[in-house]
Amino acid sequence: MPLIPEEPQIHESVPGPRAVPAAGRPAMTPRPVPGPRPAPTRSGSPGPRSGPVPSPRAPRAAEVGAQAATPQIQLIPASAQGALDAADEAVDLLLDTGRSPGEVLVLTTGEAHPWAAHELSFGEASYWAQHDAAEDVFYAAADADRISTRPVVVVAVNGGSDAAVAGALPAAMARAGALLIVCGDPQRVNALLPASA
Repeated sequence: MPLIPEEPQIHESVPGPRAVPAAGRPAMTPRPVPGPRPAPTRSGSPGPRSGPVPSPRAPRAAEVGAQAATPQIQLIPASAQGALDAADEAVDLLLDTGRSPGEVLVLTTGEAHPWAAHELSFGEASYWAQHDAAEDVFYAAADADRISTRPVVVVAVNGGSDAAVAGALPAAMARAGALLIVCGDPQRVNALLPASA
């Protein structure tokens, strides 16, 4: 005798048209339908990522070694009024992609970054102590003398004369170990970057 396949059972918890119980028949309570279970994650291994996949980070100074004497340069188009915001977004992206805060230096060619202005209100000694500790992102004027080299330097071209910007860009390049990010007007920046860049 041939076997007749049974019709699949449809549970009430499955979306779709609802059947109304016949008169005199009690309504059945819906049971949960088992679904796929998430794969177990081992401790120490990353789980699935949500959100956009970050772009690959620039090599760290130790990874670069002697292979590159000049840092990689990236230009982020921004007006003078939007350069600080563009620099802040670049810093956020750097930190989101795995850079340590102590590896990042942000320089401004015009008005001081609000963080720098706030920290300087507590005095120069505590401000420069934070720089020397190199535990967090540090914000300074591009023409500051005491700034040391960090793997990543972000320059916000948020004002300043052409001469000041032209001097700030090579100085920032010299302080950048692996990556120099310049946030500013592309025409102005390209005209003021040294020919060797």
